Amino acid sequence: MFQSKEQRDKPPLPSSPVRGRGAQSGQVPQRFGLADREMEGDWRDYMEMLDGPPVKLRTTVTEEHPKTILSFNGSPDIPFDRSINAYRGCEHGCIYCFARPTHAYHDLSPGLDFETKLFAKPDAARLLRETLARPRYRPKPIAMGTNTDPYQPIERRYRITRQVLEVCLDARHPVTITTKSDRVLDDLDLLAQLAERNLVAVAISVTTLDPVLSGKLEPRAAAPAKRLAALGKLVEVGIPAHCSAAPVIPAITDPFMEEIVQRAAALGVRSAGWIALRLPHEVSPLFREWLDVHFPDRASKVMSIVRSIRQGRDNDPDFFSRMKPSGVWADLFRARFRIACKRAGIGKERFTLDCSQFRPPSVGGQLRLF
Repeated sequence: MFQSKEQRDKPPLPSSPVRGRGAQSGQVPQRFGLADREMEGDWRDYMEMLDGPPVKLRTTVTEEHPKTILSFNGSPDIPFDRSINAYRGCEHGCIYCFARPTHAYHDLSPGLDFETKLFAKPDAARLLRETLARPRYRPKPIAMGTNTDPYQPIERRYRITRQVLEVCLDARHPVTITTKSDRVLDDLDLLAQLAERNLVAVAISVTTLDPVLSGKLEPRAAAPAKRLAALGKLVEVGIPAHCSAAPVIPAITDPFMEEIVQRAAALGVRSAGWIALRLPHEVSPLFREWLDVHFPDRASKVMSIVRSIRQGRDNDPDFFSRMKPSGVWADLFRARFRIACKRAGIGKERFTLDCSQFRPPSVGGQLRLF
């Protein structure tokens, strides 16, 4: 049977899905000199005969101690200019995560390494306090969860996100949070105090309402029902909450858009939005492999629609257009979401947080004078 060059060059699929992980292998094209880790079939069988089957993948965490924690950006098409990422890598294992390529910068695989070899920054709160105390610092909302999830499972052990929120509360500094976890409710006390001063807004991403599909797409993230319940709890205590149907994956998650909006509105959420799937760099081959494993019957259809909304490419990296897919399918998704929001009485609110209350925090035990 004739095979295209792309089919011939494609690495063999795993014999069975990798349970509990999003990526199905580490075999993705590398940009930075990381050697491919591939084992010939006969040699693999021989090693298993000697050593037994491969050990189950375990999550490891390495502590790192950067000199700064606040990252600034000048991107013209995102609504924030500074962010904090307390962790690198993410155990949620979302196959579509656009942050996966950052692991390649450190000669680690954007595939399984990204979700099993994690890095934590325990000095984050101290570094933030020192930054905010600088005389020339001027406040604008700090975004958390823009790269990896601040409430991924290891947050329960490290509590770095909570420590950062404590600094923000002390300094009266506005902060926004994006997460896929109901673990955000662990910090409800801090979030409520920040909300009283109009210093916080929380976005929770709900990709699908099917827990089985969620278990394949984002295997270690909170179940969809838990995320919706968390949205309801945030609204209940007066914390500005946004429901993000993201990412919308054609022929996989787009059937859930209308019901996600409806359920969020029923919980009192008054802000919702959607983001189309993005496949930058190594995310594209990983996602294609995931499709071949879990949805071989519609893999070509999914990628055909993805390419149609990204100007004929797997990914459109250009400013502005990368956040605004185009074409017939994109227009259809846009119209469906707009109609769903109108029917549910929900909009897309721009939360304007208050920067005027900012006060430089105390550093090194020195007491604040005023």
